[in-house]
Amino acid sequence: MTYTLLSIGHGFSGHATQAALGSDWQVLGTSRTKGAAAVHWPDGVAAALAQATHLVSWVPPKAEGDPVLPLIRDLPAPNLQWIGYASASSLYGDTGGAWIDERAPDAPSTDRGYRRAQAEADWIAYAAARSLPLARFRIAGIYGKGRSAFDALREGRAKRVIKPGQVFNRIHVEDLGRITAAAAARKLDGPLILADHEPAPLADVTAYAAQLLGVTPPPEVAFDDAGLSPVARSFYAENKRLRSIRLGPELGVTLNHPDYRSGLSAILAAQ
Repeated sequence: MTYTLLSIGHGFSGHATQAALGSDWQVLGTSRTKGAAAVHWPDGVAAALAQATHLVSWVPPKAEGDPVLPLIRDLPAPNLQWIGYASASSLYGDTGGAWIDERAPDAPSTDRGYRRAQAEADWIAYAAARSLPLARFRIAGIYGKGRSAFDALREGRAKRVIKPGQVFNRIHVEDLGRITAAAAARKLDGPLILADHEPAPLADVTAYAAQLLGVTPPPEVAFDDAGLSPVARSFYAENKRLRSIRLGPELGVTLNHPDYRSGLSAILAAQ
């Protein structure tokens, strides 16, 4: 049997998912640029949705809500068996650095988190109306080739911001793709955390990347003196340690890159 995944907002994460799927999968990726992907957004989505057995949306919400649902809500999807929504760990808010897993309650505390909560609620309603499973991916910071601390260092954008006690999880895009592919194949339902096993300060990641490149890392700068944008500052408003209790038991997935050192080393080796 051949399955068809409609990947809406088919970019960095969508391509990683496509690479992880087996030969019995067809992927229809959307793009706003004609010829850049299999499906032109939005005028080609009706035909693609009519074919799709699986659907994943990578598109983040806007202030006015999720931009995808209004365009697909009333379209027929006769073959659809599963839906995935790429959400974010901002749903969990700030835990003061405590460890949490999928059993933790949603407690958004930023505009980003509130938007994600509303978008998830809308996707839950969409899936429930069709009696379909919906995997809600609570994704940590995504990195990979072309989007890592190496690129920030090479482009002069890297900062070693110091906020005592602050840590972040992250996820290598290759692992993200493998997890999403497994969730689609098993028709996973409910929340799933996509994060590595070693939450760490961003400054440590930058320093390790500089070490691998053999360059001097940027100087440390206190959080209050870093001149961060409001969006960047909002990420530092939340401090939590993420882990999944579903990844291995339910999906049978083990991370290829369980920490930033493994992930960065792999990126450098592939360059």
